[in-house]
Amino acid sequence: MLIKTKQLSLHEDWTVVLLGFLIIGISLFVFLPEVPVFKWSNGSDLLADVFAVGNLQVLLVQFIYLTAIGSIAAFLIGKSVKNFLLVFPIVYLLTVLALIVAGNTFIKGLNLEAVIFSLVIGLTIGNFFKLPEWFRSALSTEVFVKIGLVLLGTSVIFSDILKAGSLGLIQALIVVLSVWYFAFWLCKKLKVDDELTMMISSAVSICGVSAAIATSGAIKGDSKKLSYVISMVLVTAIPMMIFMPIIAQYFNFPEEVTGAWLGGSIDTSGAVVASGTLVGETALKISTIVKFSQNVLLGLAAFAISVYWTYTHNKSAEAVASKPTLGVIWERFPKFVIGFVLASVVFSFLLTSETRDTVKDSLKNIQGIWFALAFTSIGLETNFKDLFSNNSKKPLYAFLIAQFFNVIITLIIAFLLFGK
Repeated sequence: MLIKTKQLSLHEDWTVVLLGFLIIGISLFVFLPEVPVFKWSNGSDLLADVFAVGNLQVLLVQFIYLTAIGSIAAFLIGKSVKNFLLVFPIVYLLTVLALIVAGNTFIKGLNLEAVIFSLVIGLTIGNFFKLPEWFRSALSTEVFVKIGLVLLGTSVIFSDILKAGSLGLIQALIVVLSVWYFAFWLCKKLKVDDELTMMISSAVSICGVSAAIATSGAIKGDSKKLSYVISMVLVTAIPMMIFMPIIAQYFNFPEEVTGAWLGGSIDTSGAVVASGTLVGETALKISTIVKFSQNVLLGLAAFAISVYWTYTHNKSAEAVASKPTLGVIWERFPKFVIGFVLASVVFSFLLTSETRDTVKDSLKNIQGIWFALAFTSIGLETNFKDLFSNNSKKPLYAFLIAQFFNVIITLIIAFLLFGK
């Protein structure tokens, strides 16, 4: 899987904030997209409701709407708009297929969400068919996830952020420091090279893909090693996303504790959202806020890592002259978090309850579509063979052991902070 660090640049994060608020503004003042019907129980319902002419028209309007937003995103972040326009219809159709499967009443009874089927469909195609590189590079997974996260802010009231965010920040500080140090120590014991050690430690302790990419940028790491770490993050996030909610349900964990556990231990924001969705609305909100609390630490972590790397691995006069500054914190800070908080502020204080009630269903639908599109894209761009392409398995062992430690320590802290 080819990973380019520029894909998670400041420019992209500001782009998703801009587009997130563009969608909010359109919904409030211009056009409120209808919510398509995906619920069905038998073949006659499928034909009469889901494939009804009116519903197909709603889906067509939604497709045009999302294509326009996605094309603007591709243009602003410097991707090929032409390639996006070729790839997006396929991603959209596969995602709609996943939504239709998830809309079945029996499937809903099993508590299986659309993102699971989006992921499975994407993985099936991505691993059994050789997709051209231009197709994979045109996928906009991070853009889709982050637009959805900005829109998620419209459903989280500010008091929830203040209440859970303070606890989330405490949890994030404890987890990030303890897990990062454990992963660093473990990699050293297993004699993993320094670049992989830094990337693995950051990915497993902070926020997965974003942390790995930020760390690679801070230490000017090898892109192949970065691809390897991200492959591990994506592949391990899949079973964690599915089985952790099942474990929580089996042991009857409180929903707040489950949300804090998921948000603190699963490495990708999209997987956190998906797993939180499987548990419930409270778990979704808590898991997202806890994950954002960790994301906030990304800038500080990148700054600390860049300082450490400069002093320990760059002894040249040129390197000494270009020591990192406080600007690194702002450069590495995930700007989509700002969009999430601003959206929450707007919907908490600047809009009437009547206005919120008018637009909430439509915005929730659009938010869900972006997440589903993201997981279809994750499946398409993830190849299981990438995980085992590295000659040495020691980085994989280090990552898995550190991840297990992360899961256990985060669960303990979640119970201490969020248990009633």
